[in-house]
Amino acid sequence: MSIRFSAQNIDFDLEGPQKVRQWVTEVVSRRQMRVGNISYLFCDDEHILQVNRQFLDHDTYTDIITFDYVAGGLVSGDILISIDRVGENARTYGVPFEQELHRVIIHGVLHLLGQGDKSPDEATEMRRQEAEALALWEQMFHVEQHS
Repeated sequence: MSIRFSAQNIDFDLEGPQKVRQWVTEVVSRRQMRVGNISYLFCDDEHILQVNRQFLDHDTYTDIITFDYVAGGLVSGDILISIDRVGENARTYGVPFEQELHRVIIHGVLHLLGQGDKSPDEATEMRRQEAEALALWEQMFHVEQHS
């Protein structure tokens, strides 16, 4: 069982990958589930657009695509994150890049845990759970995420 991070077509290294692994594992375990194999691929807008077109029949840019392989209480999946979109979102919402990256990282995990975001109610609940997970990051690592 593992949480892996890699990058494709971009020069990007995740800061503090072991902390992120601990955090994701804690979020999952608080739902009485276990981490299976979660693979994060950090990429650019063009790669995520290509995947969106090929696999989801969507012709739009997005910050994250989550492929869910959860089975029998093991949380597994492939999560693609556009670093271009994360940077743009951080600027748009006036938050530090790392905070927005953490939000998107945990957004994918929340999808794997069954949280949707298609309806307004689901989206509101997703934002609440993201905020709760970001507060847990602050608590675990005694870091202030807010600017």
